[in-house]
Amino acid sequence: MFKNLAIFFSLFTVLLCNGQNNKLFDEATTAYNSGEYEKAIELYTDILDNGEHSTAVYYNLGNSFYKLNKIAESIYYYEKALLLSPDDEEVKTNLSYAQNMTLDAIDTMPETGLSKLYKSITGKLTFDQWAYIAIAFMFLFVLLYILFYYANLSIAKRWSFIGSILALFICIIAIVFAYIQRRDFKDLQPAIIFAEESSIKSEPNASSQQIFVIHAGTKVNVLDQLDEWNKIKLADGKTGWIQKNELKLLKDF
Repeated sequence: MFKNLAIFFSLFTVLLCNGQNNKLFDEATTAYNSGEYEKAIELYTDILDNGEHSTAVYYNLGNSFYKLNKIAESIYYYEKALLLSPDDEEVKTNLSYAQNMTLDAIDTMPETGLSKLYKSITGKLTFDQWAYIAIAFMFLFVLLYILFYYANLSIAKRWSFIGSILALFICIIAIVFAYIQRRDFKDLQPAIIFAEESSIKSEPNASSQQIFVIHAGTKVNVLDQLDEWNKIKLADGKTGWIQKNELKLLKDF
């Protein structure tokens, strides 16, 4: 009895939170359309505080900050949206507009043809989505194999066997892609620079040599951390140390 009550209250809480978040989202969108961007940001942030992380919320936050000319914040939330929906063209387009407003023009290191090919394929979906595809095709493989085992007609046996082998092959490919995406996701620790100007040092201390300067909105990858310092790498391959409070990690959910 107590278990059933606990399940009931859990479901009730989930439904209540979803209803509240939907109401907040509608209010935030209304505020945005009315030009009340600060209010929209506050309402969208309330949704995040309630534990809901969605592409739409991050995208709308990016738009709101962009309207206020807060470029670093807008880039940060567009990038957060792309972590959830890496193939969303609308988010990519608005992100490119925001990036054009930054001071730093950093060239990307050239990639090999093979690296570009596998990233263009595996990057179509997140690792979770590839995993769901693998599970779906594993079920399909099992069903087709059962059909092959019990079928009486030779043509049914033939096609169910071919189908089961194909389903198994796709399942294995999806597992490999999910592994690659998961590995890349764990290896990369992207962050956005929030300080108006950051002095990048050769060592993790304030007295070390400055090797270059970057500005707000620049995307970096965090390689290591030591006390209040992070070692970063730019898209062009440059590395150095920056104070931790001058950037914000993207993977905090």
